[in-house]
Amino acid sequence: MSTEEKPEPGPQSVSGARINKGLVIVNTGNGKGKTTAAMGLLFRAWGRDFKVIMLQFIKHSTANFGEQRAAQKIGIEMRSMGDGFTWRSKDLDQTADLARAHWEDCKEIIATGGYDVVVLDEFTYPMHYGWIDVADVVEVLKSRPEMQHVIITGRHAPQELIDYADLVTEMNVVKHPYHEGIKAQPGIEF
Repeated sequence: MSTEEKPEPGPQSVSGARINKGLVIVNTGNGKGKTTAAMGLLFRAWGRDFKVIMLQFIKHSTANFGEQRAAQKIGIEMRSMGDGFTWRSKDLDQTADLARAHWEDCKEIIATGGYDVVVLDEFTYPMHYGWIDVADVVEVLKSRPEMQHVIITGRHAPQELIDYADLVTEMNVVKHPYHEGIKAQPGIEF
C-alpha cells in the first residue's frame, strides 16, 4: 500500500478517530446473521457493564428460541413484543396496530436514556410495510441521549434510515442450506 492510500475502516485506522458518540447501527439484507450480529454486540456491551436491552418486533411474547433462553440465563433484558407475524399471517391490521403500540413504548425507552445499548430487532419490517413512519424513527434517533447506541435489524432497511445511520452492514446470501432442502437447525437458526 502506498502512503497516499487510506486504510479501510478497522482497528488499524482508529488512531485517526476523534469523535466519541453513540452509534446507530443497521444490520440489513437477505442473508442470515442480522439478529445474531446484534446479539454479539449486545453481549460485548453487557460484558463491559453497559445497560442493554433487545426489543423484538416480530417474535411473540411466548417465544422461547435460543437467544431468549441465553439472554434469560445471563441476565440480558429481552422483550419479545410481536405476535409472531410472518408473510403467512392472516390479520395484518392487528400486527400493524401492535407494532405501532410497541414503537410508542420503544420511543419512551430510548428517550429516557435508561439503556446504553438498545436493539430494535426486526424493526425494519414495520417501516417497510408502512406501519411506522421512517421520518419519525429518524427523529427519535436524532433526539436520543448522546452516548446511547441503537442497533436496528431486519431486511429492507429504508434508505432514509441507511442515510442517517453511522454503520450499515448488508448481509447477503452466498449459500444457504435451505436451498439444499435442509431445514432450520435448533441452536443455529433459532
